[in-house]
Amino acid sequence: MAAARTAEQGLSTEELQQIRDALAAGRKPRVMFTESAGQVAGQLGQVVELTDPEVSEEWVVVRFGRDELPFSPTDLVIAPKGATGRRAAGRAEPEAEPVAAPEFKIVREPVPAPRKEAAVTAVETPPAGPADGEGEARPARRATRATKPKGPAGLTVTLTYADGEWMLSAAQGAKSLAKPYVVKPAEALKMVALIDVPGVHEAVEQIMAAERREAEQQAEKLRAELAEIEARLAELRDAG
Repeated sequence: MAAARTAEQGLSTEELQQIRDALAAGRKPRVMFTESAGQVAGQLGQVVELTDPEVSEEWVVVRFGRDELPFSPTDLVIAPKGATGRRAAGRAEPEAEPVAAPEFKIVREPVPAPRKEAAVTAVETPPAGPADGEGEARPARRATRATKPKGPAGLTVTLTYADGEWMLSAAQGAKSLAKPYVVKPAEALKMVALIDVPGVHEAVEQIMAAERREAEQQAEKLRAELAEIEARLAELRDAG
C-alpha cells in the first residue's frame, strides 16, 4: 500500500529529507518520473539540487541525459532498485532536447541546391596492337566531372537575455547583418514562443517572474516615498 501511495503522490516529506541529506553528503539520489511529469514518465534521473519551494512549485532539479530541469515533488518517486528506466509499451521515447539556457538561437538553414550527379565520359583504350606498328593509336581515357554550385551561407538569428534586457542580432555566415540591439520583452516572448522546447519556455517564465517581482518591489518603494513626500507637503501647507 505504501508503494502505491508514493507512486500516486510523488515524493513524501520523509523522502525529500532523505534526498536533502544525500545531496549534503555529495551523492545524487536516483529518481523515476511519474505520469504527471508528461513525456518523460518512466525515465530515470538524478537529483542534483533542491531549490526554494516558496519561489516555485517545481523546486527539485533533476539531471537526465544532458538536461537539468526543475520538477515538482509530485512528478518524481524514488527509483526502485534495479530499475532500468524503460518506458511503458506504446509510449514513444522522448527526443533529446538541447540544454535550456537564457540564450537562444533561431537558425534558418539555406535550402540546398538540387543535387547534380557527376557526369563522366570515357573512351576505352583497346589492347595494344602488334609490335610492328599495325593498328591505330587510340586516345587515352578521359573523365570530366560537373562542378556542384555553392549554396548561400546559413542565416543565424540570436536572441539573448542579459542584465534585464533582451537583445537581438543576426549574421549570415561570417558576415554580421545586424549588431545586437534591444527589443521589447513582448516581442522577445513572441520569438521564444516559436521554439517548441519545454525547457526553454520554463527558463523564460522564471526570468519573467523574477522581473515582475523586482518591478513590484520598486513600485512599492516608490509609492512609499511618494506618500512620505505628500505628507511632508501637507505639513508645509498647514504651517503656511
